[in-house]
Amino acid sequence: MEKSKDLKFYVTLVIALLFMFGMRYVPAPEGLSASGMQVIGIFIGILILWLTVSIDWPSIFLLGALALVPELNFNSILQGSYGNSTFVFLMYTFIVTYALGKTSFIKRIALAFITSKFAKRGPWWFVTLYSASIIFIGMFISPTVLFFVYLPILEEINNLLGLKKGDKLGAMLMMSTVIMCGVSSGMTPIAHVFPLIAMGLYSDMYGVAIDYARFMIVAIPVGLLTFALTLVSFKLFLRPDMSALKNFDLSKMQKVNDDITLAEKIILAVFILVIVLWVVPGLVMLFVTSGPVFDFLDWFDGLGTAFPPLIGVVLLCIIRVEHKPLLTIGEAMSKGVSWPSLIMCAGTLAIGSALTNADIGFTSWLSGTLSPIISGMSPIIMVLIFAIWAALQTNLSSNMVTSTLVTTAALSITAGMSSICIPGVVIIVGMLASYAFATPPAMPCVAIAGSSGWTNTIQMMIYGFIAMIISILIATFVGYPIATMIF
Repeated sequence: MEKSKDLKFYVTLVIALLFMFGMRYVPAPEGLSASGMQVIGIFIGILILWLTVSIDWPSIFLLGALALVPELNFNSILQGSYGNSTFVFLMYTFIVTYALGKTSFIKRIALAFITSKFAKRGPWWFVTLYSASIIFIGMFISPTVLFFVYLPILEEINNLLGLKKGDKLGAMLMMSTVIMCGVSSGMTPIAHVFPLIAMGLYSDMYGVAIDYARFMIVAIPVGLLTFALTLVSFKLFLRPDMSALKNFDLSKMQKVNDDITLAEKIILAVFILVIVLWVVPGLVMLFVTSGPVFDFLDWFDGLGTAFPPLIGVVLLCIIRVEHKPLLTIGEAMSKGVSWPSLIMCAGTLAIGSALTNADIGFTSWLSGTLSPIISGMSPIIMVLIFAIWAALQTNLSSNMVTSTLVTTAALSITAGMSSICIPGVVIIVGMLASYAFATPPAMPCVAIAGSSGWTNTIQMMIYGFIAMIISILIATFVGYPIATMIF
């Protein structure tokens, strides 16, 4: 068994290496250089390793392979990956959200939703408030972390309801947990890797950032409509027996009885401060377009997205309660930072930068090749194609790969097109790259849900793809028109 695993690994590795280092010597299509072929080969090879072997060490290997491309400089590659503001932003954000995750606030907010007077109005009110709590918290927390926070809450609900594995109501609650974790992670770039990768690639190509406020103005309505229509699809097609919820005594839910500590209050205040510093400048500048307030906000916004969480990290380390700092960097780095995700993020930033590098020529070649095909299409049809591509790929493979590949292709194809809102396309791709909830390769929580007994892989796939289709249509016909109005 172990020998067959080793053989499979080495065969995969050889195939990947052949792509990475052999594509340069394959005759290039007209308009594409040998280095362009080499970069494409590196991307295909690393994609194979990402999907079949691992995401961490191949991402490191990727940087070394790119260094062998004549037009690329290794120091510049490192600066554009580990030195990229997106990488630093994510590291600081992981630290700040780790501090918040150690408090009782997430569970308190969840219980506030599902034990509220609105949740007591009826079974579907309860399901709606339960799902809404995930949407609200998930806008600020990693989807994987959020899923594992909600898993014990869901188990407690199922036990109190007396549900058995295989009951449609239990299946719906589990599927809703997974789907809403994915939807919420696409609604803001806060603590969410996949939208940030898309936004980073746009910034690298155009030298202008998509601010958080405008991203959220587009993404939040799409997420809320997807949330609502997904619940409608459960009601229409799954049709669970809701009788167990009709007499459900919400007072039996295990509450957080401990008082909120001073340390928890300060951590929450720091987290809220970070969010305000992210969102408010861009939001205010939509309405205040000149004067000293605009100049100050423009200056602060120019410091970049990594600056607010930097302030948060420093404050958490400086402030002491009962002679102890609220946060220690050593603990946060070892327990709160997802290093495999960060390392892969650095790799995707590097390969995305290489693919869009003018000296490599991939962008101009792809644009020149596909422009004759798509030039006659209306902008909305082009957006629909990119939305389908992003949503389908992220539900069958890696979110990061989806965000990198589809954004790079979209930027290449739409370069120079005045008829299409390019930031709107980038937002939709980054958003839908987060909507991963249909198949086990999409996200770990999908695999866990499918093997939990409450739902199964086939059921998760059916309703996950229904939610995916809903999100594609809403992103295209609601999200994109909103983007065209604000950009």
